[in-house]
Amino acid sequence: MLGVTLPSALLDLLRVQNGGSVAADHDAFPTSQPTSWSENHVPFGDLMGIGRRDGMTSLLDTPYLVEEWGLPAPLVLLSGDGHCRIGLDYRTCGRDGEPSVTWFETDLDTELALADDFRSFVEGLTSGSKYGDGSPGEPLPA
Repeated sequence: MLGVTLPSALLDLLRVQNGGSVAADHDAFPTSQPTSWSENHVPFGDLMGIGRRDGMTSLLDTPYLVEEWGLPAPLVLLSGDGHCRIGLDYRTCGRDGEPSVTWFETDLDTELALADDFRSFVEGLTSGSKYGDGSPGEPLPA
């Protein structure tokens, strides 16, 4: 339905829990450059699952969201809302390759590569609480 091969690490995770809230110990990904979200990280508070549920956004909503927000394709969105999204980026690897994970900010028309693949992304997740509440401009803890 999405026209791409999903990474096996993502499918393994979705077999354990089909989307939902991410544990507080793994709800942020550190960045090497600032975004509109923070000086040094992006949020990953939830992971979209596969399938349709009332009031829940799913991986299957990606085609609509990509068109609605003017995002590049091929892409599968993993998390985010409004103007900031995290997605599997298939532009370099092709529809059957191992996609990188990228942060997209539609208001600023910017993107930031986060990890070479989904497994590396998951292994790099950390606790957002160590950064403060993530509000732009908020002083960071020492």
